[in-house]
Amino acid sequence: MALSHVVIFPFMAQGHALPLLDLSKALSSQQITVTIITTPGNAKSISDCIHSYPNISFLEIPFPAIDGVPEGCENTSQLPSMEFHLPFLQATKQLQNPFQNILQSMMKSQNPPICVISDFFLGWTLAVCKALGVPRLVFHGMGVLSMAISKSVWVHQPQLKAKSVFDDLDLPGMKLPFTLTSSDLPDTINTQNHDDPLSKFIEEVGEADVNSSGIVCNTFEELERSHIPCFESFYSGSAKAWCVGPLLLYDKMEDLDIHKNNSSVSIMQWLTEQITPNSVIYVSFGTQADLSDAQLDEVAFGLEESGFPFVWAVRSKTWCLPKDIEEKIKGRGLVIKEWVDQRRILLHRAIGGFLSHCGWNSVLESVSAGVPILAWPMIAEQSLNAKLIADGLGAGINVKKEAAGAVVSREAICDGVRELMGGEKGRNARERAEALGREARRAVQEGGSSHRTLQKMIGQLKNPS
Repeated sequence: MALSHVVIFPFMAQGHALPLLDLSKALSSQQITVTIITTPGNAKSISDCIHSYPNISFLEIPFPAIDGVPEGCENTSQLPSMEFHLPFLQATKQLQNPFQNILQSMMKSQNPPICVISDFFLGWTLAVCKALGVPRLVFHGMGVLSMAISKSVWVHQPQLKAKSVFDDLDLPGMKLPFTLTSSDLPDTINTQNHDDPLSKFIEEVGEADVNSSGIVCNTFEELERSHIPCFESFYSGSAKAWCVGPLLLYDKMEDLDIHKNNSSVSIMQWLTEQITPNSVIYVSFGTQADLSDAQLDEVAFGLEESGFPFVWAVRSKTWCLPKDIEEKIKGRGLVIKEWVDQRRILLHRAIGGFLSHCGWNSVLESVSAGVPILAWPMIAEQSLNAKLIADGLGAGINVKKEAAGAVVSREAICDGVRELMGGEKGRNARERAEALGREARRAVQEGGSSHRTLQKMIGQLKNPS
């Protein structure tokens, strides 16, 4: 008998695709055949991730060439700046017809899919799925609480408009584990009117989102249980939020060896040479936010002045380490400008903290490894994630910032690193992070909350009532 078949369609951004590749592996472990839809420019990285999973395959559809998106850009990591983000989002709509053709032929095959799981940004997949009678489940690259806050603010924006940016927000029907002001909200939703092109796009995909058959959430009940009913209330019908994460924990660590390069080997070797456990801080600000050279200089001086050993993954192609500190950090600091294996680094016993932008994938990777976070949110919903991890869960502390948009000083970075790595707040955060890490690992094991939810989701898709 043929295995049940699921189609997965990730948005073309690293932070969106990685958890869906992990979900593919989780489904494969439950005897599900998975087909991933992607474009030629993203095919190699996907192939590298799934090569040892015979139940997972991929199909390519060409990425459209349109004005406003540089030629050859098929992933947001290739965009020259964030100003190209909206044209890129709009371009993905042109994938609708080729996707429909693929799904149509699949429906006529001997093993038609039991559902399509597609990214929030690919809202047009709902119309295709409805036309062909296939349930569409939506995937967000966010946590349940930040999604619930975003939806609540979007719906209740008119009532919130009188508030000053420093006043506490009171969101109807929500009990928040921290104080929230409008300055904490993502720019995409913190707007008085929704008439600009990005808001119109968000509204369009948001409409498809709330009419989907269910939501696949990369989180686990022990982390966000109390916020799930509020989040589900924004969806139509009986759509359920399936909390099946942290999805990264379904991955086999040996599969990550495919990415091993000389820098990966030298980082792990360097970490192993650090005698004291929890003594090194790992620093990374993700793949989307751009930091100025002046800000990167401040980070470098702050790390050097903190006195703690560090591994820093830098994305900038133009910035160089200031010469006067190159000598000072010799043997104590590693600055890497290549791809790094973040998951494996965070799991190393030498790592005791993570200076992070608080993208949701990074938060989950840190929590899963039991590593506390020094939170420095930059874009999107990262400020909400930082609030949750530091104020709500107590598994991190915040970098002290001056005015919004101002350069964060070396003193603030130095003080934050010292507190996280050697202060009382840092010790408390580490204990809490380690406890959350144990709960995260239990959740995906047989009998754990996420493992049970994954099985229930598959059961419902196989036998819809």
